[in-house]
Amino acid sequence: MKNLKVIVFEGVQNLPIFAAQAQGYFRDENLTIDLTFTPNSWTLRDGLKDGLYDIAHTAVDNAVAMVDTANADVAVFMGGDNGFNGLFVQADINSIDDLRGKTVLVDAPNTAFALALYKILSLHAMELDAKDYEALSIGATPFRLKALLENKSYAGAILNLPFRLQALKSGLVHLGDLVDILGPYLSTAGFVMRGWAQQNEETLIAYIKAYVKGLRWVLDVANKAAVTDLLQMQLKLERDVAIGSVEMATSAIGGFMVDAQIDIDGFANVLAIRAAFEKKAIPQKVQRYIDTRYHALALQQL
Repeated sequence: MKNLKVIVFEGVQNLPIFAAQAQGYFRDENLTIDLTFTPNSWTLRDGLKDGLYDIAHTAVDNAVAMVDTANADVAVFMGGDNGFNGLFVQADINSIDDLRGKTVLVDAPNTAFALALYKILSLHAMELDAKDYEALSIGATPFRLKALLENKSYAGAILNLPFRLQALKSGLVHLGDLVDILGPYLSTAGFVMRGWAQQNEETLIAYIKAYVKGLRWVLDVANKAAVTDLLQMQLKLERDVAIGSVEMATSAIGGFMVDAQIDIDGFANVLAIRAAFEKKAIPQKVQRYIDTRYHALALQQL
């Protein structure tokens, strides 16, 4: 058995991994998975670069940041989902315009959903550089939700599943989904160091095969009750939150990409959002970030 160290953010986006573990798909590929929930983007990115982890699954913008700002030789080898993200605010906030002069919460201040939030606010004539609002780095989604609930001076944050449903139960207000405001968006993607992928090609292909089988199991409507049980157990959720999360994630307009394909339009939007933040031209050569060969070979073998 080959053990793989995989690092992810806590959330519904990990259902394919949970399923592949529970259904024995990793075992069928002679793999065991050591799964770690990261507290923030820095831990994930630095851990992957330093070889503490073999595979990362998180917002693809983290991979872009590693390539563009840390000179890390990273390859995105598969897609995942659009993030199931929504903008949630305190009950006294009635519109996005009401966030002017307020403090919003982010993970790392210069990547992924933070940049998406800045873009949303810029559409309402609010700029971070102009100090039209303050962005406070708190960490992963569970920490942002906890901070919002404990401190009403924190006005809002981007939240994903299942935390967005917990936010609604706790009285926070939903102002819109990220994809409805900004368009197609590639959130979760799998990425590795290119050197590791080259040295472990068969292992990576086997991992993708098991992951895709797990995703197919999750999206099979016949398995909805079992998927709900699995999610509830893995994330220790209340039953209604688990049911709502699975319903949203696996619906016809849910965020999972078929067979974990890379949403190129969504990825292009991620690159455009980052380029606007950095005041640079949008990168034209996506192959600088993506290597789909391993995913293609895995699908051929399924």
